[in-house]
Amino acid sequence: MSASAHWKDRPEGGSPLAYRVIAFIAQRGGRGVARLALYPIVAYYLLMRGPERRASRAWLARALERAPSLFEVARHIHTFAATILDRVYMLSRGMDGFAVDVRGLDSLDPYLERGQGVLLFGSHLGSFEALRVLARRRPQLQVKVVLDRGHNAALMRMLDALDPQIAANVIDAGQDGPSIVLQIKHAVDHGAIVAMLVDRAGPGEPVQAARFFGAPARFPTSPWLVAAALKLPVVLAFGLYRGGARYELAFESFEPALHIERRERPARLAALVQRYAERLQHHARSAPYNWFNFYDFWHADDASHVPPDAALPDAGPAAGRDVAARRAG
Repeated sequence: MSASAHWKDRPEGGSPLAYRVIAFIAQRGGRGVARLALYPIVAYYLLMRGPERRASRAWLARALERAPSLFEVARHIHTFAATILDRVYMLSRGMDGFAVDVRGLDSLDPYLERGQGVLLFGSHLGSFEALRVLARRRPQLQVKVVLDRGHNAALMRMLDALDPQIAANVIDAGQDGPSIVLQIKHAVDHGAIVAMLVDRAGPGEPVQAARFFGAPARFPTSPWLVAAALKLPVVLAFGLYRGGARYELAFESFEPALHIERRERPARLAALVQRYAERLQHHARSAPYNWFNFYDFWHADDASHVPPDAALPDAGPAAGRDVAARRAG
């Protein structure tokens, strides 16, 4: 597989049996015992998964501004595996045993006090599962997550088994664009927070280039079009793994109510995406081993540039006409 192959073409890193074994060890043996199983997983990726190993090395070279050692590549893969393991605990036992430093939660307050829905934009930097801490800090909140259930089906089946409520709170990004947008609209109309990962573009999805770690990278525009069509506020969220059982959950207000005039669309999208890329870069520099895009992020295939004269999507029955919006889990 070429280094520039689209991330959706990557084979899953684990079989259904492997996920069941990990979940069994984690639940029966405890987190300490389960973490010992991460070392053979890291060894497997270092020895057998060349594309991911090379992607890790290339990423760390950018983030650290020097050639990484094999140990640092192993640390990168171990960090990813550790957050996957912790999802098992967060779903089966809640946040007990985890220390989560929450910052900027008051960014949500102005909207929640009015019962207004919010779009929460995250990324494949760290653990989005750390958002579960919201249920403890703000138990009245309803959080829906937009993700592609089909991309890593084995992992999704395991997580569904641990917490059947997951399925009820997922908006499946594997649907057609209009269905996704209508479900988002229904959720926010009822005051929900709708979370989605906005750093990866799906095959054929429109993108906008932005400067990111010294080179142009392509980011999807669909999330911004959805926010503009529904005139929703946008808040950024970063759930960073800080080692051991420590996480940092940071919220940042980004747009109080996104609106894009048709005539200013190209310039406005470019500015929004660049601002987002700068905030993503800021947090990625603070936690480089939390970068979980194990492919050539700067040369990803199968994405197209935004047609400058394309119409914004409707918020009605034709919603999502121009929105691929196939966000990935």
